[in-house]
Amino acid sequence: MKSPSPIQRASSAPDPSPDLPKLPVWQPLRGPFERWPHLTDLLIATLALLLTLLMWSRQQGNDVLALQSLWDIAAFQCGFVGCFALLWRRTHPWQVHAIILGASLLLEMGLPANGIVALAFSLYSLGRYEPNARASLIAVLATLVYVAVDMRVLTQPTAGGTVAVVLAWALWHIGRRLRFRGEYLRLLEERAEFLERERNAESERAVAAERTRIAREMHDVVAHQVSLMTVQAGAARTICRNNPEAASEAMATVEAAGRHALSEMRHLLGVLRPTSDEAQLAPQPDLNDIPALIEKVRQVVARVDYATHGEFDGVPARVALAAYRIIQESLTNVIKHVGAEASVRVKVSVAPDHVAISVKDDGRDAGEQPAGEQLSDKQHGGGLGIAGMRERAELLGGHLRVGVTEDGGFEVIAQLPTTEEGTR
Repeated sequence: MKSPSPIQRASSAPDPSPDLPKLPVWQPLRGPFERWPHLTDLLIATLALLLTLLMWSRQQGNDVLALQSLWDIAAFQCGFVGCFALLWRRTHPWQVHAIILGASLLLEMGLPANGIVALAFSLYSLGRYEPNARASLIAVLATLVYVAVDMRVLTQPTAGGTVAVVLAWALWHIGRRLRFRGEYLRLLEERAEFLERERNAESERAVAAERTRIAREMHDVVAHQVSLMTVQAGAARTICRNNPEAASEAMATVEAAGRHALSEMRHLLGVLRPTSDEAQLAPQPDLNDIPALIEKVRQVVARVDYATHGEFDGVPARVALAAYRIIQESLTNVIKHVGAEASVRVKVSVAPDHVAISVKDDGRDAGEQPAGEQLSDKQHGGGLGIAGMRERAELLGGHLRVGVTEDGGFEVIAQLPTTEEGTR
């Protein structure tokens, strides 16, 4: 048992739940820039304006801060608008950059001031938040041309001018790389969420398929044995007064069928929830168990003919199990819907690539259905037997057909492939 963590020991709850999800060892820090983006942009805009005013105060045109003329007011307004345009740098990056670059050009073209610090923040925001790569590249190229002309790099290249151009490019490039990294992390998160949804959906599909398989197995096991028990109990009740010995034998058959049903149900439940590691599971029935099944049915049905063709040894286990269950369910339907006076013919043919099954009765309960017409479960007892048999056949790549024959009988025909391609 794991020892409790310091957080759990400090908690006031006496019994912390062990099902709580564990936090990862490392989590990315969420600083104030991510917690309060609007307040951050306001502080950046204010800082940019203060740095701009400080830069102007150290230039030759420091009289602009006195606001003694309309040109001074115009320069101050350009600086104010350019700096506080940064409030929209996340949602409209290239538009904000265009406003700041336009204000810088106005200051360069004759106003008594030169440059605004907001241009550096705008370059980073242009690379970081602009989704259109073409617009971002055009804007940064225009800025590089402006910086090169302003610093006279093209006519009189100096170290300071070259550093200014490189710094402008570096600010945009850093923002662009951070954007790519953020997009990459976002795609990884979306992919992880998609894979988790797919895993959950696949688990739900697997659970639904397993529930369907268990329901089909339970139906095949219980319905056959209970049908035998019902017919034998009815016969015992009919002859109990006139022939007590025969009634006793019939009840003994009912008891044996009940014990067999309980044994198979216990086997299924043991597969679902094993009680111990030493539990022994009985093997699944196959084609070699069909004669024993026929003998049980002959105790109830008047006549059961069984014919085989081919060898059973090479049939895959899942195909043999499906064939056994189809024959078992077909005989169960005969017992339930036709009765003890029925006459049944069972035929199993094993070919190199498939197993053919035919179960045909004399049609005492076929009703007024026309010959050759296939019946559904609702037309033949309202149960799930035919649907289960058809599902078994289709899962193996085969097919199943049921319907009334020309002589008024009811027939179940199934063909199950035995090759690897057909049973996928």
